Amino acid sequence: MENITETVNGYLQSEITAKASFPGAQYAIGEDHQIVAEGALGDAVVDPEAIPANLDTIYDLASLTKPLITALLVVKLAERGVLKLDAPVGRYLSEFNGTRGSEISLTRLLTHTSGIPNWRPLYLQAHSRDEAPAAIVRIVNEPHSPPPGTEVIYSDLNYILLGFVLERITGQSLDHLAGDEIIKPLSLKRTMFNPPAEIRREIAATEHGQTFELANAVADAIARRRLMGLDTPARFAAQDNETSLSELALADPQGASSSISQYRWRKDVIWGEVHDGNAHFMGGVAGHAGLFSTAREVFRIANQFLPGSNLLRPESLKLFTDNLTPGCATSRSIAWILARTPDCSAGPALLPDGIGHNGFTGTSVWMKPDRRRVLVLLTNRVHPRVNAIDIREIRRSFNTIGLKTVFGS
Repeated sequence: MENITETVNGYLQSEITAKASFPGAQYAIGEDHQIVAEGALGDAVVDPEAIPANLDTIYDLASLTKPLITALLVVKLAERGVLKLDAPVGRYLSEFNGTRGSEISLTRLLTHTSGIPNWRPLYLQAHSRDEAPAAIVRIVNEPHSPPPGTEVIYSDLNYILLGFVLERITGQSLDHLAGDEIIKPLSLKRTMFNPPAEIRREIAATEHGQTFELANAVADAIARRRLMGLDTPARFAAQDNETSLSELALADPQGASSSISQYRWRKDVIWGEVHDGNAHFMGGVAGHAGLFSTAREVFRIANQFLPGSNLLRPESLKLFTDNLTPGCATSRSIAWILARTPDCSAGPALLPDGIGHNGFTGTSVWMKPDRRRVLVLLTNRVHPRVNAIDIREIRRSFNTIGLKTVFGS
């Protein structure tokens, strides 16, 4: 194991020192529910101080929340008959009744075939967490949304809705439901939403402020103005993004303009709280982002999607490996992207049947279900700034090196 770890560490260290791809990393590789190789290197924090990464460092998992928590909970409740995967979302979220999206099924949300746009800054379009589903309904009712089932549009909004579905039908908040159904049964100690302040120094930091998301919010506002036939005055290009966003606010009868003027962007290092803006707006608990954990514990959750799962019935596992989006450019099962999708971050060693998912902060999980092999890579590549890093190629190389070094294939 020592030589194996040295090889994987050597590759990741080269990305840290030679290319400055990310400040630090943590990983776990194994099969049959057993970790064979693991490591931690580099720094978990570089600003405002240097704190080395170790095997207990907790990372913001970002979109890994989608499969590891939300999809897992949906399928568990479907097994019990508490909900139905083919049921329309309007059955569980009354905000959708009588709207264009009333018949979108939970499976459409789970496989990103709902036609709902990939992202919107809900914190600029809703006044509170409880208003988020209504804000998404307004987005669905926009005239330019594609009909469900015609294409895969990877969307945070799908999983935000699924999080609300889970909360409405159980009467529990998503974090408490995850605790009862996943975290406690698996005896996880460093997996959580909203880490307590006293363990902040044990957590990898992310971005300095919300510069990247603010720029996206401005771009979204400009794009929406164009769809409405409105020009964007050239003078905005010379202003800072926050001022531009306020002045570009649409005359929205639902109150988006006032939400924009009231929102306060984070300007310090985001450390110990969720990086994603919508999840932060929702109190750190959301179906698309907000989970924190370590590579060791992510490895344990990932194994619940493979044969030998402690949480799911064997017959449910095919939901996570079957291609449920035939004919689409992206092959997806429930929650996971399939390695057969061209140019995805799996890498050739995971073909033909690999499944996986990525997180914006620099995290990923990829699996070979037939061999029960799992590769977890956690980085905070957005710290201290979001730079132009080819994280896709890093993930592909990590998966290839990991499988070849650890298993010989």
